[in-house]
Amino acid sequence: MDRNGSDILTEEEKGAWKEILDIITSIDDPEELGALFDDILTDREIVDVIQRYLILEDLSKGRSQREIAAARKMSLCKITRGSKMLKKKGGYMSEYLKSKYDDHTHL
Repeated sequence: MDRNGSDILTEEEKGAWKEILDIITSIDDPEELGALFDDILTDREIVDVIQRYLILEDLSKGRSQREIAAARKMSLCKITRGSKMLKKKGGYMSEYLKSKYDDHTHL
């Protein structure tokens, strides 16, 4: 999905996505933001988001896909998706993690 969701979302869904983003960006307090995510995501979805972040962080630190898969007990396919995300031109997480781990030049 591109940033506007134009490739798969209906007009109603695009409006809802914009409203969700507006709600998220209006919240300053991490506890309030956590409460919002608790309301709109299942426990499993929250774990999935956390795991996705940890995969991206591991890759940014230079860990191999096989090492990550073994350590986190995940499929290589899931790790490969994270690797593709980091290679996406102009990707937010790629830029964020590059700035966080600026001593790693492999991204």
